[in-house]
Amino acid sequence: MKLRYSALYLAMTAILASGTVHAAGQDTTAAPDAATRTKVKDLDSVQVTATKRETPLQKTPVAISVISADSLDKERVMTVQDITKLVPGFQATSQGDHGVVTLTMRGIGNDSAKTEYADPEVAMFIDGVYSPRPEAAAGLLLDIDSVEVLRGPQGTLWGRNSTAGVVNFQTGKPDLSGFYGNAQFEAGNYSHIGTRATVNLPISSTFGIRVAMAQEQHDGYVDYQNPSQQLPSVADQQAAYLASGGSLASFQPINAANYVTAGDKYNAQDQSAARVSALWQPSDKFTWNLSWEYFRDRGTPGMSLMQHPRAGQDFWSALIDTAPYLKRDSNTVRSRMDFKIGDSMLLSYVAGFNRFSGKSNFDQDNGAQVPTSFNTGASYQADRTNYSNYSNYSHELDLKSTGDNAVDWILGAYYAAEDNNIRFDIPILNGTAQGTVSWQGSFIQPKETVKSTAFFGQATWHISDGLRLTGGARWSKDKKENVGGRGWGWGYDPNVPQVPIAPDVDPGNVGFNVSTVNDAKYDKSKVTWLGRLDADVGQHGLLYASVSTGYKSGGTQDAGTLYEPETLTNYEVGSKFSFLDGHLTWNSAIYYEQFKNFQLAAPITYPDGNRGLGFSNVKGTTKVMGFESELAYSSQDDRLNLVFSAIPKKELGTLKYAGSNDYQGLPACDPASGISACVDVSGNDLPHAPNTSLTAIYEHDFHLTNGGRVTPRLSAQYQSTQWLSTFNLGEGDQQKAYTRGDLSVRYTEPQDRWWVSAYVQNVTDGKVRTSAGRFALPDGSFIYTSQYLPPRTYGVTVGVWF
Repeated sequence: MKLRYSALYLAMTAILASGTVHAAGQDTTAAPDAATRTKVKDLDSVQVTATKRETPLQKTPVAISVISADSLDKERVMTVQDITKLVPGFQATSQGDHGVVTLTMRGIGNDSAKTEYADPEVAMFIDGVYSPRPEAAAGLLLDIDSVEVLRGPQGTLWGRNSTAGVVNFQTGKPDLSGFYGNAQFEAGNYSHIGTRATVNLPISSTFGIRVAMAQEQHDGYVDYQNPSQQLPSVADQQAAYLASGGSLASFQPINAANYVTAGDKYNAQDQSAARVSALWQPSDKFTWNLSWEYFRDRGTPGMSLMQHPRAGQDFWSALIDTAPYLKRDSNTVRSRMDFKIGDSMLLSYVAGFNRFSGKSNFDQDNGAQVPTSFNTGASYQADRTNYSNYSNYSHELDLKSTGDNAVDWILGAYYAAEDNNIRFDIPILNGTAQGTVSWQGSFIQPKETVKSTAFFGQATWHISDGLRLTGGARWSKDKKENVGGRGWGWGYDPNVPQVPIAPDVDPGNVGFNVSTVNDAKYDKSKVTWLGRLDADVGQHGLLYASVSTGYKSGGTQDAGTLYEPETLTNYEVGSKFSFLDGHLTWNSAIYYEQFKNFQLAAPITYPDGNRGLGFSNVKGTTKVMGFESELAYSSQDDRLNLVFSAIPKKELGTLKYAGSNDYQGLPACDPASGISACVDVSGNDLPHAPNTSLTAIYEHDFHLTNGGRVTPRLSAQYQSTQWLSTFNLGEGDQQKAYTRGDLSVRYTEPQDRWWVSAYVQNVTDGKVRTSAGRFALPDGSFIYTSQYLPPRTYGVTVGVWF
């Protein structure tokens, strides 16, 4: 496999070479020592920013998981999806047609929050800057210093769309103490090649820069099936076509060349990222961190595979008639300025700007059915993003108290805006790409805007040395507008050629009619609040109880109709304890959540046969109750982490008419519902919410006579049976209970200057579903397909510090 983007590799080489030259004139003792570079031994000293001020993790009365850079490295965390096993109640689902990852926290999520319309339930921040679109969750993580995952509604301080929780990434910042850097190279099966490099360059005593680059690539996991081994004979094709009412004059054999048998495979990775960060600190009163980040994705979407392959076919294979394609580019600027005002206040200004563009092509029929003729027995469906262009910016101004006070307080103002456009085409033909049109649509949204304004405040009163009372509130106002959006549906004009719509064609010129007029405006505000009491238990314990509310705005949808905002009230009691001089921590929380107007979205078919993305507000109360616990132990030679989650109650409210084109064969729906097929899902279990989940991670250092270390590491996760959709449709709509494990062993040389590691992930090669859908067959049976976590992978990594 050739190395792609050789310019990136040359840039990495140049950085390392220039760093070596720079190092020759530096005192190498300025680099971080081995203890700083590896792991934190005193867990009681971990600092977090969950309350928008730096506080010890064990004294922060919030359900929060902190993942260090060392853990991210050893667990081979490349994307957000890789983090989920390290956090209780956290799940991620890949979505092939848009090539994104959707997140679920404590059973709350939305698998269809993958478009320019839908907002996610779990908010993602990088250095305090919000990333509003789901594409952010599919990005390549680069030079991350730590990850903080806050569970439960965080609307008071963190704002919009943090209904279920917040994931906040802290990137590596420039360090003025000296020159240093690191690099690593990785090779594995599926022709995996990975390279990463980071260099810290102090330019002066007040200014420094940090440069980081990464490239990760591997071949696709999904092989192409040979169509000639599965297609019926020409005689059988002809018989099937005539039986369907066709004529000999219009018959044509299936062209096997329309199937994809070579080229890039589905589930391939080819991602590059680079970041340049700068720090200016002219005095102890002012600090400015500024960064530019670029992300490039040329991989392929993840294919949904048949849960039970046809006889003679490998599991990781599919009969593909639409070649995979994915192209994404993202540029982001983030800025944070901190001004000390005297000895008692700090003013912070956080701003960000992002511009994203993307295209993709996906085989939505999944190759689940083999056509009986060119026009019967199956369907051809390609979901194609012709273009998607998203831009957003945000500004936040915070003023907070510093030092020791009777009352700690923070006041803030926030403004964010988005300007998005997209064209998404869905050609669906009978049988094969040669067949007649079953239906096809084109969704063109030339301008969709979002404007969000908020003001917030929070205060903590230190009633005594060991008792604190916190209260806070946030006023949010969201405006959303769709200007000129149109849904186009096939007009069934017999004089128009029966071919899939081309990406550069105006649908109005090739037999399409306007099916939905999407122009609409949404404008509503909401106040969310927090009340919390926390108390010290001795010197090493903390108890807290809180009531908090969350809010996710409503918005516009296809056909110009509006959907309502979603609200949440969360009741929570938690504890945090430290033992063994801070080397052992045990943090737990019990929570009960009540949702009103819980939002669900799905691709639907209208009674007139046209399609769109529909939003529903679940009536009544959606209820979730759970318990979560984290145990962490760290000593000189041993590290142990246990992450536990139990969600015994995850009951959906009342939704009588729930439909989805991803689940064929649902019963016909009451025309008053506005959709053609549906079921009543009231009271069903929420998906991606197993009753129990447990992750265990253990590693031990064996010291060699030369002073080096050998460190084996075991990581295993167990999850009980869980539903994959709100439909709760049986075995095909479930992931059965499973255990999945990873192994690695690392050698570190005596002075911590370099290391080498061998790893195996998914040791047993288990097949773990993260989503489901189904195709209806003429005999009333169904073929279920699913997205899956990766198969077994293995490789070797070499890293160096300098």
